[in-house]
Amino acid sequence: MVDQTHLMDQVKNRRDDLIALTQDLIRIPTLNPPGDCYREICEYLDVRLQKSGFQTELIRACGTPGDSNKYPRWNIVARREGGQSGDCVHFNSHTDVVEVGSGWTKDPFGGDFHDGKIYGRGACDMKGGLAASIIAAEAFMETHPDFAGAIEISGTADEESGGYGGVAYLAEQGYFDPARVQHVIIPEPLNKDRVCLGHRGGWWAEIETFGEIAHGSMPFLGDCAVRHMGAVLTEFEDKLYPVMAARTTDMPVVPEGARSSTMNINSIHGGQPEQDDDYTGLPAHCVPDSCRIVIDRRFLAEENVDDVRGEVRALLEGLKANRDRFDYDMREINVVLPSMTDQDAPIVQTVASEIEKVLGKPAEFVASPGTYDQKHIDRIGKLKNCIAYGPGILELAHKPDEYVGVDDMIDSAQVMAGTLRRILLRE
Repeated sequence: MVDQTHLMDQVKNRRDDLIALTQDLIRIPTLNPPGDCYREICEYLDVRLQKSGFQTELIRACGTPGDSNKYPRWNIVARREGGQSGDCVHFNSHTDVVEVGSGWTKDPFGGDFHDGKIYGRGACDMKGGLAASIIAAEAFMETHPDFAGAIEISGTADEESGGYGGVAYLAEQGYFDPARVQHVIIPEPLNKDRVCLGHRGGWWAEIETFGEIAHGSMPFLGDCAVRHMGAVLTEFEDKLYPVMAARTTDMPVVPEGARSSTMNINSIHGGQPEQDDDYTGLPAHCVPDSCRIVIDRRFLAEENVDDVRGEVRALLEGLKANRDRFDYDMREINVVLPSMTDQDAPIVQTVASEIEKVLGKPAEFVASPGTYDQKHIDRIGKLKNCIAYGPGILELAHKPDEYVGVDDMIDSAQVMAGTLRRILLRE
């Protein structure tokens, strides 16, 4: 029987391949929204994984949010059967990346390699993790071709916008049925020495305040919806934010600030639409009759989503009762309940043991401040033996000059390969 050292060496020997693979993935600009290049990245992975002996499926999530002929939601699922019956280990990575934003000093889709780091949008979140899982699987299969069970690798769409065109759709189609898959690792960038057990909940809503349009020189003849929204924001600042900050969770959420309830004002739009950049005229003189905000409320396992909704509505109803001419509408956009895998679950303990073996220190058990696709594997797939584990620094996600360290990817790939050996090898 080949020893563990040989497997670890096989991962290290693929360093150049790992760098090139990560760069190739970054150079496919899978921006979401709107959902660019999903088919292209799936076809790239299809060629790569077929060469490694995987049977592949390209699956379009027809009819899901965002899916259209212009922006089809494509996913890939690849499976390699072992020589004997046994468990299936599935590595799930999302292929979409968020908008670039400003402040970059590197080409966001260049895949620049400098001082041991690969730069680009999605390098950390999470194309580096996808590449590491592929290298881990290929090293393991070459070293132990007669393994038992099966290995699956998926590249899925839309995680950054809820995952409904990706993992949620696949879960509904049975791809995460516990009879088919027994262990799931999602290589999100939670740091290479951490096992992520789950995530907080999320509640998103749009709030609109109403007014009456009038000439801007005579605002007293109208009713300013933006001022009404200012009153909403004041209520949030004075009453809601202090209450949320005082709540804490027993979930091991990182970073520390996310141990409390939080809410982000995601966007605000009031009055006239913004004109195109080439418009050189002045704005019209109008009192705005509508103002909208989108709120992103992250809540704890100890909170009930009905209470989360209720405390926002109570503030709005209080304004309606006490503020002259105040009226509003609130529309729920999405709800995600908290998800947590038990620390004694097999995949948790296996990965933790491999982290200690590879890195020489005990694993840290954490929970994520934001949601990720574990929510769908848990709620729809009914598969509880699921974690997030991968290379990358959590705080770099969605930032300018995002990068992933190659040494971190090698270490994580060794942990993943060791996990495959521990689960799929019968010694």
